[in-house]
Amino acid sequence: MKEAKVITKRTFLDAQWRKLVMTNYAVDPEILKPYLPYNTELDLWNGTCYVSLVGFMFVDTKVLKMKIPYHINFEEINLRFYVKHKHTAGEKRGVVFIKEIVPRPALTMVANLLYRENYETLPTRHIWVTDGDNLTVSYGWKKQGNWNNLKVIADKNPVDLVVGSEEEFITEHFWGYTKISNAVTSEYEVGHPRWQLYPVKEYEIDVDFKSVYGAEFAFLKDETPLSVYLAEGSEIIVRQGAKIKRTTK
Repeated sequence: MKEAKVITKRTFLDAQWRKLVMTNYAVDPEILKPYLPYNTELDLWNGTCYVSLVGFMFVDTKVLKMKIPYHINFEEINLRFYVKHKHTAGEKRGVVFIKEIVPRPALTMVANLLYRENYETLPTRHIWVTDGDNLTVSYGWKKQGNWNNLKVIADKNPVDLVVGSEEEFITEHFWGYTKISNAVTSEYEVGHPRWQLYPVKEYEIDVDFKSVYGAEFAFLKDETPLSVYLAEGSEIIVRQGAKIKRTTK
């Protein structure tokens, strides 16, 4: 058996990802194995397996260079984990999304039907407030009549990432992988410059992980995250990649 060749496709989305609240938990790798795409493996940092709950804003979004009305600025909240894919040119480090929450049903329909991503449409909201030296950022999404919320209070002055740090590991995965089947993986590339972080002073996490993400992630409600970041973000480009398939000679 050998891996099929990967053919790079064109850029299909460019936007800004801004004010990313990133809450990072240590988990048992066994929980993630059912979600692991073909020909990828879990990417650990210092022996720890992470999942991250991330809330942020899509800003100035364009699909194939076109702005679609009511789909330009919107919140996204996702639960993700980290993988790597080894191929003939080296190793690619990427993320796998367990679920992505957005407020517009057209986004969900396209992502689920065309790209097999696990999107869900829910009411969302956000707050960005600067008060003195503090920057407050929060994201909310409503599920089964109840609001879930992520909130951080950070220093308003951003700082650079430290080389070799956990922050660098979490923020610098530049590929996305989606499990299509046990023998097929979808791969795409996300390009962006190195981000800065706002030092977090306080955070609040009020999330019903069971109702939003399923029983296997219910334990996260009572877990303390290993770290919480607020990244400024940047302009990003998403290039639709290709399918990685198991083939036989």
